[in-house]
Amino acid sequence: MATRARRLRPDWSWQHRAVCKGEDLVLFFGPDGERQPERDVRERKAKAICGGCPVRRECLDYALSRNEKYGFWAGLNEDERASERRRRMKAANRGQARMGVA
Repeated sequence: MATRARRLRPDWSWQHRAVCKGEDLVLFFGPDGERQPERDVRERKAKAICGGCPVRRECLDYALSRNEKYGFWAGLNEDERASERRRRMKAANRGQARMGVA
């Protein structure tokens, strides 16, 4: 009897509870050629929406686990997510070092 490893299906249900559901995607994924002043305004609006979202943690975990390079996820822009990714990697490495894992 052949045994196949079962792949767990991702749980997408958090997206149904997201505050941004139904919002214009341009708010979270800016248009090509967007200038910095317009981007700043757009990102402030997106941060305001994300700030009160009940699934912000799930959104951020999703974006970081898939290395989303573009857009606004969980209240963070591309640079902020890159910083969070580095912070998590450093924390994981410190944890492994404490456990003696090479």
